[in-house]
Amino acid sequence: MNVETTAPADSADAGTPAHLDPTAVTRWLEPAEQHAWRTFITGVTALFERLDRELREQHDVSLAEHEIMVRLSEAPRRSVRMAELAASVSHSRSRTTHTVARMERDGIVARVACPSDGRGVMAVLTDAGWERLVSASHTHVRGVRAHLVDVCDPADLLALGRVFDAVHEANTVPGHLD
Repeated sequence: MNVETTAPADSADAGTPAHLDPTAVTRWLEPAEQHAWRTFITGVTALFERLDRELREQHDVSLAEHEIMVRLSEAPRRSVRMAELAASVSHSRSRTTHTVARMERDGIVARVACPSDGRGVMAVLTDAGWERLVSASHTHVRGVRAHLVDVCDPADLLALGRVFDAVHEANTVPGHLD
């Protein structure tokens, strides 16, 4: 699509970010930009689906569950406040709560009151969860290597890291956990 659109100049809201301003001229993507965007979507979707399928088939754990177990395993006492856990895995609090509830039913994670204030809820990786993580991580790392690292030129992989550092920084709202 290569069309420019405009709205009346007097309808702009001073607090509206430029890209959401209905009066702004739309800068349509150039063919190379559109190609990069579409291959990003299809590539990331295919990669995540493949990693998820391999973990589910071999370890009965989803990619989202694996990432939660990784974050918990890296924390002191394998325990993290739910809001912090959601932010660290870039999921909403609601999605994280549902995923952790499912993991709790499976004995992988436990939820306990926060010892420092009693109001917050901590997610804790259980011993069974630790064992599942250790087993599944071999599959996950082999998959990441086979489906991403080994198919990229090393310089491109480093560039990809820099690109998504910038994307993450540009799209992260400080202090916002949802």
